[in-house]
Amino acid sequence: MFQHVKRWLHQKRNANNCVSFCQPLDLNEVQNFIDKTKKLFILTGAGLSTESGIPDWHNYSTDVGGLYSQSFFQNSDEISRQSWAEWMRLPSHELNDGHKALSRWEKRGKIEWLATQNFDGLHLLAGSERVTEVNGSLQRAKCMSCKDVTERIDLQKRFIKVNPNFSLDTEDENPVLSKDDMKKFTIPKCEKCEGSLKPDILFKGDKVETSVKTSLMEHVNNADGIMILGTSLKYFSSSQYAEVAFECNKPIAIVNNGPTKADHLATLKFKANLGDVLPKLTV
Repeated sequence: MFQHVKRWLHQKRNANNCVSFCQPLDLNEVQNFIDKTKKLFILTGAGLSTESGIPDWHNYSTDVGGLYSQSFFQNSDEISRQSWAEWMRLPSHELNDGHKALSRWEKRGKIEWLATQNFDGLHLLAGSERVTEVNGSLQRAKCMSCKDVTERIDLQKRFIKVNPNFSLDTEDENPVLSKDDMKKFTIPKCEKCEGSLKPDILFKGDKVETSVKTSLMEHVNNADGIMILGTSLKYFSSSQYAEVAFECNKPIAIVNNGPTKADHLATLKFKANLGDVLPKLTV
C-alpha cells in the first residue's frame, strides 16, 4: 500500500516536468543534476547511435529476415546467406560527441556503470570500459554450440578466404548477393567445434540473460543517480532499471527525442539531441 502511495506522490510531483520535456532544453537543470550525484548509472539507446548515422534498428522489418531477425540463421538458406553478406558489409561509423563525452565522464570517475542497448560497439571504441552491451554487439559472432566468440574483423577474413569473389565494398549499390553468387556463397563454421555461427546480439524475441540483469541491478544500487539517454525503454524490459532507481529514491534524468516508459518516474526529462547536451556538461 505504501509503495502505491509513494509512486502516486512521485508522479504528482513530476507532473510539471511534462512541460519542460516539450520546451527548449535547460542545460543548467541537467548540470545541477550532474553536480548533485557522485556516481551515475547510464543507460543509452538508439538515439545515441542515430547521431552517428546508424539507422534505428526498431525500424527494420522482420517479415523477410534481416540483420535483427531470427530468420538470420533459422529460415531459408537464401535469407541466411543474404543476411550474412549484409552483416559482412556493415559500414563503419564514426564516434559522435556523445560517445566521447561519456568516455570522459568515466575517466573522471563519474560513471558507476554504463549499459547500452546499442549493437555498434562505439562506446568501447570511444574508450569506455565500464560498459555492458546489453543486447550484444555486431562486432562479434558467437558459436551456437560451444559459445566461442569471434571478432567480426577476424571472421571477415575467413569469409573472404572461402568466398574470394565477394566484395566488402559498402558503396556497392548492387544487391548484396546475386542469385548466382548466392548458390556459391559459403558461411564459415566455428573453428573450435564446427558449429553454426550467429552475430553476437539479441534478436527480436530473445531475452537478456538473468546474470546480465542481476549485474546491472547491482550497479543501479551502487549508483546515486540514473541517466536515460536516447531510448524509449520499450524493449528488453529496460524500464526496470528506472523502476528500481525510483523505488530506491534515486534521481532519474531522461534526455530523449520522444516519450519513454519511465517519464512518470523522472526527476528531469527533456527532448533534445544528445550531441547538444552531453558535451556541454562538466563533471
